[in-house]
Amino acid sequence: MKTTLKMLGLLAGLNIGLAPAMAFSPESDEPIKIMVADWTSMAINTDIVAQILGSYGYNVQKVVADDSARYPGFESGDLTIAVETWQTTQQTAFEKSVATGKVVDLGETGMHAKEEWWYPEYMKERCPGLPDWTALKKCAEAFSTADTAPKGRYLSGPVAWGGHDEERVAALGLPFEVVHAGTEAALFAELKSAYERKAPIMLWVYVPHWVPAVFKGEFVNFPKYEAACTTDAAWGVNKSATYDCGKPEGWIKKMGWAEGEKKWPCAYQIVRNFTMDNDTISKLVQEVDVNGRSIEDVSTEWLKANEPTWRKWAACAQ
Repeated sequence: MKTTLKMLGLLAGLNIGLAPAMAFSPESDEPIKIMVADWTSMAINTDIVAQILGSYGYNVQKVVADDSARYPGFESGDLTIAVETWQTTQQTAFEKSVATGKVVDLGETGMHAKEEWWYPEYMKERCPGLPDWTALKKCAEAFSTADTAPKGRYLSGPVAWGGHDEERVAALGLPFEVVHAGTEAALFAELKSAYERKAPIMLWVYVPHWVPAVFKGEFVNFPKYEAACTTDAAWGVNKSATYDCGKPEGWIKKMGWAEGEKKWPCAYQIVRNFTMDNDTISKLVQEVDVNGRSIEDVSTEWLKANEPTWRKWAACAQ
């Protein structure tokens, strides 16, 4: 627990830009600690939910936490709510945490997650056979840099995102070195630079996100994920290793500290009702990451334009 707590930091000065609700008193004035991780869609969705709850008088704090280290914090109540938990990298840890009875599944957001190795379209000429993953065994050097040659270079996300890329490389016998970007911004800044120069690059891309709409490219087709891939070495193409498959894809869920639902039942109902879709959040992320607008301005603009929608989510507070 000490390790987890060191990763947490309160963000002061939460901006509530919505008109205050009338004639509603929150069930408790204790702080609802909403987790924020290090990618833009979660920051935007978190700010949207925080502003909604704040408009109804809830004491809301946004708390920064590493994605893969969140679970002890939720089980202890140090964290209250998270609006994005991705099946792609967190399914096993999430389900294990819910099984303790200390964490509650607050339902799907409506967004569909995919995270995988991605390359620009121009790399297909240099690596015939793509998007089939087996092509990478023959043309890894096409993705190499001075630091990795003759091995290919795979630019992964920040370490806190998880994803088991090192295990996948080893299990599938891929002649690649995994290099982790320090931040999401650094990850996609490197893509932009490489794309403009038609330089070799293979990196972690995910949706919902603006990248696939701006840059032409494809995801690598790895062996399809099944749960046994991560637990049974006998499964899959490598009979002596796990993670010889692609990442799962599917839901993005909301989660919460189970005891918190007793303390703030209406707030939890608002979070359960909250939904978002891929197209909408991708455009909001683009406004922040590409057009340079602030998260607070983008989320507040969405809230003002969609007030009838989120007021319905908050029917328990009307």
